[in-house]
Amino acid sequence: MPRPSNPEVRRRLLEAGLNLVHTRGFAASGVKDITDAAGVPKGSFYAYFQSKEAFAEAILVHYWSDIETRLLPILEEDGLAQVRIKHFFHALADDHEAGDFMLGCLIGNLSLELGGTSEPVRAELRCILDHWDEALTKCVRSGQVDSGDIRADLEAAELASLLIEAWEGAALRGKVTRSRTPYERFETVTVPALLR
Repeated sequence: MPRPSNPEVRRRLLEAGLNLVHTRGFAASGVKDITDAAGVPKGSFYAYFQSKEAFAEAILVHYWSDIETRLLPILEEDGLAQVRIKHFFHALADDHEAGDFMLGCLIGNLSLELGGTSEPVRAELRCILDHWDEALTKCVRSGQVDSGDIRADLEAAELASLLIEAWEGAALRGKVTRSRTPYERFETVTVPALLR
């Protein structure tokens, strides 16, 4: 009879694996590296994840859940929509700065590394991007309809997608330059240019 799963072991695997994959990349993070970092036997990995690819999906969900819990509520706060959007992306940049800009965005990193080779990971990435689009679209639409601080000549969903695409470019460049400059340009130039 199999042992019941232990949520604490799964959490440790996810957190240790997320850190390793975010730091080294997916291909450079072996199952043994992940289990060693989590302090569990290697065989435990497969009690929680069918494959390393399934693990990549799980760490994406874990990563996005944190953003949903901590940062997406910023988009629903009171105030002008454009200010809320800048505040949201500023908070994301703060997260990147906490890692000295060396990690980048896990969504962008795994999109580049696995988006073309793993259908399950690509599907999870698309799901996350859809959720991100929905949250930003709602905020953009409120700025178009309620406060009028966001241009109305483009659809809210189109503007939301453009923001995400521009953000991922800034995060990629910030990772390469290891500086906040691309994030600041995004916040002070790109966001106003897209939304006004």
